[in-house]
Amino acid sequence: MNTSTPSSPQQLLQLPLFPLQSVLFPGGLLPMNIFEVRYLDMIRRCHEAGQPFGVVCLSEGSEVRRRDTSAKTGSNDAPSGDGFAHEAFFPVGTLARIDDLQRPQPGLMVIRCVGTQRFRILRSAQQKFGLWVGDVELIEPDAPVQVPIDLAFTRAALQHVVSNIEHSLNQSPPQADGEMPLLQPYQWDDCGWLANRWCEMLPLNPALKHRFMALDSPLLRLELVADTLGQMGFALPG
Repeated sequence: MNTSTPSSPQQLLQLPLFPLQSVLFPGGLLPMNIFEVRYLDMIRRCHEAGQPFGVVCLSEGSEVRRRDTSAKTGSNDAPSGDGFAHEAFFPVGTLARIDDLQRPQPGLMVIRCVGTQRFRILRSAQQKFGLWVGDVELIEPDAPVQVPIDLAFTRAALQHVVSNIEHSLNQSPPQADGEMPLLQPYQWDDCGWLANRWCEMLPLNPALKHRFMALDSPLLRLELVADTLGQMGFALPG
């Protein structure tokens, strides 16, 4: 991965991209099991170089590269493309920093990543063996915005959820494999942080999660989360 020239410091060139059927938010945790050949080498190189890769949400296709079973196979039919199903992804993604990498067996990596900064894809290309790379423009981190009084219930509700998770983990046997899905320090008074953590936990369609993640306004993101909580039956202030 090459950084841009000093005249355009907010761009990254040839950033390795990892399309998923989920959305990574800044400050979010992403555990992954890596077994596809196209990603094993990419993750190894990123880890050794201390460089991030980009997580993007699929709009078409699947996380595992599959043959295109819809293609015609008659003797008079010419092959189309490389024979694999089409992949497409949304234009905004998040840089993923690899915090831990384990190799429990040959052909398998278990990694733990943290989302850092959002980016917008300027150009993307798929390489010979299916790996995607893109030239991307970094998006400025959310400015801190204090949670307004009329949205304070979203903070109280998430605090309640986190308290229940912590209690459950404390009651688990020592050998149980579990960790908090949120990284500390908790930023309860910040709209962007609060909205992002809710988006990670709520069972929302990935396309909707991407829409929320791509919003420039953290306050608007939290307002939409509040509307979603209301639609899902969370108690709103009277």
